[in-house]
Amino acid sequence: MTAAWRPGRSSPGVSVEGMSCIRFNTPAQRKQMAAMAPAMLSAEEAASLHRSPEMTDSKIARLRLLAQHENPKIRERAALDAHTPEDVMLTLARDADEGVRSCVARNEATSCDILRSLADDPSERVRGFLALNYFVPEDAMARLAEDGSRTVRDLVRWKSDLAVSV
Repeated sequence: MTAAWRPGRSSPGVSVEGMSCIRFNTPAQRKQMAAMAPAMLSAEEAASLHRSPEMTDSKIARLRLLAQHENPKIRERAALDAHTPEDVMLTLARDADEGVRSCVARNEATSCDILRSLADDPSERVRGFLALNYFVPEDAMARLAEDGSRTVRDLVRWKSDLAVSV
């Protein structure tokens, strides 16, 4: 005898005949769903719909102020911005806080000369972030590949393997 199903009831041996948890759509339903599906935009098309505001002199002035703030987290924000002027990035690359220098190393807009200078940074964390930046010049990557830190060397190798596999 098959027990009747009730909400919340779950017991071994209970069978609900004639029911399936799998949904089968008819060809007409599939056709209708395809016709109503939203059009997919490419990444470029989506980006063009949501442009960043123009970079103005006042925004550059604000980045300069952020870079001088006493709180290193605020300076990190300036170090991560693609529009931070090079002279400010150079100052941030020499910051006493390794978190700030790490952000300079991570920033893909940082100039090659500044990235090169960070290859000799005393902080393993800074050199590790530098090793992951795809815009680091080849000579600096060669120095990082022979770094005294196994972690940094492993990051260089991982990035190199990733580039080869793509």
